[in-house]
Amino acid sequence: MEAQIQHNSDLNFEKVWAMFQETDQKFRESDRKFQEDMKKSREENDRQIKETRKFLSELGQKLGSVVEHMFIPNLHKNFHQFGYTFGKSSANVLIQDRVHQIHAEVDVFLENGDCAMAVEIKTQPNNNDIRDHVERMEKLRQWADLHDDKRQLYGAVAGAIIPDNVRDYALKQGFYVIEQSADTLNILAPDEAKLRVW
Repeated sequence: MEAQIQHNSDLNFEKVWAMFQETDQKFRESDRKFQEDMKKSREENDRQIKETRKFLSELGQKLGSVVEHMFIPNLHKNFHQFGYTFGKSSANVLIQDRVHQIHAEVDVFLENGDCAMAVEIKTQPNNNDIRDHVERMEKLRQWADLHDDKRQLYGAVAGAIIPDNVRDYALKQGFYVIEQSADTLNILAPDEAKLRVW
């Protein structure tokens, strides 16, 4: 009992305070190392995310270019079956009218003296792409009217893979739907009553 009392009396305030400070210092060092490790981990994650985004963006651009090259060469002749004779085609047409706030980009623009067709090309279009194309067509009509271009404007959506619901939605919006099938292009026309002219 005396030994125990003697041992406890060795613990005075200064010793307890020193032990507390030592423990606090070790805790601070451990916390600092943890924070540094977390910072390095976050930086590495951010770097990997940035690299992955860049890779996916480049891949998407390359894939988009491949899809465009699949469609563009045969568009003229494939629209003959619907009575269109397009003498001119332009890829990646950009319209920027700052005065009237009209900005639009068209993947392929087919035209002749009577009409023109804006073709939106996506690897796998979705319903949002169709809605965007409706807006694009309205901007094109507005821009054409401002430039005294009275030609009829038609729209088409092309894709390597087009889900059934997207195909149906595009046709209901009055667009032609262009699908790649092996080495040929299949073009579906909307019902005559639904064919939309802008």
